[in-house]
Amino acid sequence: MSTQPSQLSFFQPEFPSGLKYLPDFISGEEADYLVHKIDAQPWRNDLKRRVQHYGYRYDYKARQAREEDFLGLLPTYLHVLAERLAHTGHFASIPDQVIVNEYMPGQGISAHVDCRPCFGDVIASLSLLSSCVMRLENTKVGQKTDLVLEPGSLLILSGEARHVWTHAIPAQKSDMVNGQKQPRSRRLSLTFREMRFE
Repeated sequence: MSTQPSQLSFFQPEFPSGLKYLPDFISGEEADYLVHKIDAQPWRNDLKRRVQHYGYRYDYKARQAREEDFLGLLPTYLHVLAERLAHTGHFASIPDQVIVNEYMPGQGISAHVDCRPCFGDVIASLSLLSSCVMRLENTKVGQKTDLVLEPGSLLILSGEARHVWTHAIPAQKSDMVNGQKQPRSRRLSLTFREMRFE
């Protein structure tokens, strides 16, 4: 597990086993390029926030993705990132499903564990544009901790962090970071997963 000293000094509880945080996974130029490519694509309005699905469509009502939900291969700009995630050892094979979420100030996502039957053992999320605080919780033992997700950072969840702990982004317009109020702006997250069909 890697994290930044500033976060270690601010957040006292230990992070869950299987969590990795890479603060500068992509450069500012790469981030600008991704935002440009994403904003040129159509958005879905399935939820209160806007989303884009690639590889396979995730059904939020049924909480699953199936083989028949195949949308096509990942576009090149996402496939390059997926290959990089596999080649750097974060995934055993190249991820084939991506969801792009747009979060405006005040928007968040409720506590959840990503679908176990339909997604593999690793979840990776790349943050763009704005930072935010993610809350992780193990309800079985009553543990809770917060992690600042910064622009250009990659969060990897595997093991207990993937299967036992929930993760959420509180729906608020600012976060407290190192005792300072930090306003949110528009944020994009790109979540990479491997499909699993039983």
